[in-house]
Amino acid sequence: MEKVSINKSMHLSEHFTLGEVTKSSHQEVYNIPNHVAIENLKRVCGWLEALRRRYNERYVYPSFRPLPTPPNLGGESEADQTTPAPPTQEGKAAPPSDHPDVTSIDHPEDTEEPIIINSGYRSPELNRLVGGSPTSNHLTGCAVDIRVTGIEQAKRYRDILIEYANETQQDYDELLIERNKSGNYWLHFAVRPKENRRKTRFINQ
Repeated sequence: MEKVSINKSMHLSEHFTLGEVTKSSHQEVYNIPNHVAIENLKRVCGWLEALRRRYNERYVYPSFRPLPTPPNLGGESEADQTTPAPPTQEGKAAPPSDHPDVTSIDHPEDTEEPIIINSGYRSPELNRLVGGSPTSNHLTGCAVDIRVTGIEQAKRYRDILIEYANETQQDYDELLIERNKSGNYWLHFAVRPKENRRKTRFINQ
């Protein structure tokens, strides 16, 4: 029997596609969500859009916005006046506006950082193969595991999602900072259609 394929380029939201939330390193496994799981994935991606926007506004855009040039109050010519580049969160100077990594200083969205999904929807076969819980939210398309560079970025993502939940008076089901034996962190985030529990667990803070 021929396997059904999916349109991996189909957008579930502005920045997230069906291919991103169904990808797996186990190419041999049939991992195609039904229409209910796709609707659940769309709901989760709505939260991820808010996370992406707020993270970039808070931590990425400011690093690439130059400080305004101070007025010339005398004592120096305008040619002698320089404005230092603003520091980034790592304490390093941001690249100048003609830096190849900065497309347009007037459009900081050109420097946006994406939210990268390690795992989203899992079919029962894939979930068993990766050792997932038999009641995992991944099985219904209600959960994603988000890649982070370390514990600090995981905590920033966590804080933004809690802030968004409180401001919009919406509930999430799970918000967990997790780590494997190799010391790699990720953020597990889940939203159900109903009966969300706001289950939280943050390790190594």
